[in-house]
Amino acid sequence: MKLRFLFILALLQFMAVSAQLKELSLDNLIPGGKTYTRFVPKNLKQLQFLGENYIYQKGDSLLMAKPGSRQEEVLVTTKEINALVTAKGLKAVHKLPQISVWENGEKNEIAFLHDNHFIHLSANGNAIEHIFPIEKEDTNFDFDPSKCQYALTNENGLYIISQTGERITVGKDSNRYVSMGANNVHRNEFGISKGTFWSPAGNALAFYRMDESMVGDYPLVDISSREASLVNIKYPMAGMKSHEVTVGIFRPADKSTVYLRTLSPKNHYFTNITWSPDEKEIYIQELNRRQDTCRLEVYDAVSGRHLRTLFTETSEKYVEPENPLIFVPGKPDRFIYTSRKDGYRHLYLYNTDGKMIRQITQGEWEVLSTAIDPKGKYLYITSTEASPLEVNLYRITLSNGKRERVTPENGVHNPLISKSGRYVIDRYSNHDTPRVINLTDLKTGKVKRLLSASDPYKDYVMADIKCGTIKAADGKTDLYYRLTQPAKIEPDKKYPVIIYVYGGPHAQMVRDGWNWDARGWDIYMANRGYIIFTVDGRGSANRGLTFENATHHRLGEIELQDQMEGVKWLKSLPYVDENRIGVHGWSFGGFMTTNMMLNRPETFKVGVAGGPVIDWKYYEIMYGERYMGSPKDNPKGYANSNMNRLAGNLKGRLLLIHGDQDPVVVWQHSLSFLKNCIRTGTYPDYFVYPGHLHNVLGIDRVHLYEKITRYFDDYLK
Repeated sequence: MKLRFLFILALLQFMAVSAQLKELSLDNLIPGGKTYTRFVPKNLKQLQFLGENYIYQKGDSLLMAKPGSRQEEVLVTTKEINALVTAKGLKAVHKLPQISVWENGEKNEIAFLHDNHFIHLSANGNAIEHIFPIEKEDTNFDFDPSKCQYALTNENGLYIISQTGERITVGKDSNRYVSMGANNVHRNEFGISKGTFWSPAGNALAFYRMDESMVGDYPLVDISSREASLVNIKYPMAGMKSHEVTVGIFRPADKSTVYLRTLSPKNHYFTNITWSPDEKEIYIQELNRRQDTCRLEVYDAVSGRHLRTLFTETSEKYVEPENPLIFVPGKPDRFIYTSRKDGYRHLYLYNTDGKMIRQITQGEWEVLSTAIDPKGKYLYITSTEASPLEVNLYRITLSNGKRERVTPENGVHNPLISKSGRYVIDRYSNHDTPRVINLTDLKTGKVKRLLSASDPYKDYVMADIKCGTIKAADGKTDLYYRLTQPAKIEPDKKYPVIIYVYGGPHAQMVRDGWNWDARGWDIYMANRGYIIFTVDGRGSANRGLTFENATHHRLGEIELQDQMEGVKWLKSLPYVDENRIGVHGWSFGGFMTTNMMLNRPETFKVGVAGGPVIDWKYYEIMYGERYMGSPKDNPKGYANSNMNRLAGNLKGRLLLIHGDQDPVVVWQHSLSFLKNCIRTGTYPDYFVYPGHLHNVLGIDRVHLYEKITRYFDDYLK
């Protein structure tokens, strides 16, 4: 009786406190919402190093401070920028522009894009050093600080703007399906994020030339005009003919171009282009079409001829090169190579003859990023060594491999390192820390606190968010989960559950970030009486190669098994209603949502699949063939993962959502599923976002999550 009284008293106290708290809305929690920015933890805008000093934006000013000083000074204001740009006949800026810092030796400049010009100011902000005119549709800007010049693309052409403002044509093909310097070569796989690569001293520009003319047109329809128009894109699907890529070298001094004499462009991917320090050689990690063999090739940068093959890396499943070489300063015959050949992403020291000197890092953890100091003494890496849930910064003494952790706090760290390597701006969060920014002096060990953000949800009803582990379907592998539930679970009440799923490679949904990386919608739904559950099963990122490639050639099978282990665990909770379990995901998560609804119709009552892959033979060639092979070579795998063949299994309520301009998971996926549902007599629901690509962004994203919420309210709650 006494225990019951105490419980009722505690419940009444909780209700009294809750009555004083405000409710969070989708506008508060979803990017694009009217009030979303108010609920993002406080940050320092435009925080970055300028030499060994750091700068950041405050109001309409850019402030600068020295690491060892408590004093800050105004570097430049919006008013001062306007005085400089209007004196050159340019329009005034409306607000402080987005600043980039460029360093060349001892000289630094701050740059910004404004009024069709790139404007470079002196490091003290009081004078314009350079003005580069640009044209409409110019994009893919790549600045070379050595010679103070920009490479850029416009339509399918590649250009350079010199220090004097001269516009030099590198190349433009009459065939509109031939592009030069574009950043979408090999569909942005293999770590490719740009298409131009300046040599160390700026004397030459390496670039991708991509010919897509042999790839069939894929139609998208643009309904924005009165008469809808056809927009054709090039979309090579798994097993089909791919585009062809070559690598060119352009020299501005004599405006000459030479192409590397690589292997056949028809069946190879040319990745991670790296210049030698003396600009005489080009290193390329070349991958075959099957993606099971990668060769490190060296070419003469003047003649384009092949010089040597340094070594070859093979795998029974796939090799995925994603990191360019890092040459050791002061030792031009040595470089650092990133590989997962021992099962985890680690660093190796090689010489330019292809001989491995030693493995620099090793262990059952992954290196996530790498940088080197200008003297070649230290390597700086972020890794998962402390925990698969964390990202921490380490400093490695290159001569002996000694490794020291720089970020002592648990959580997800996003560091910036000064050019000398002495100072680190450490931006981090963890499950109960919204954001902290520290400045660390690695020489003295002193730490200066730049920011400690308060909890933006402190005056609002907040969900209870937990993290833990369950075993995978193999009975031995630990899987990390996140559970987001109402702040107070009422006794004797059963709650509906929504599994938020991704499940595919290159993504990790559960980390020790702020609120365990819970999404705003998870919090919103928990406050409405749902339990939201997410587990990173085998196939997801940052747990090693065996963990990731367990799904090879059979996407959806192992992932489904691990998600069902999550369901089994959820059913063990006394307050979970096992008759009201839903699932939601986007892209690969849309595939998994459909997969779970159709393969386990007795378990899942409601699902919402956004941008779903339905049939992997409709997906693009590079990603698709890495994980599934070709439809010809892996017919069983493609058949088993084809959701169209299971359309007749649908028993619960399933909403499919797609953007009609989606160039990643093309509209054909969900439309083909509708056709098969009609054929088999099943009845999914459907919603289209006109004009949207693979994700629904902007203010329409609030509409998207209101739509998803209503669907679960209607059929699961």
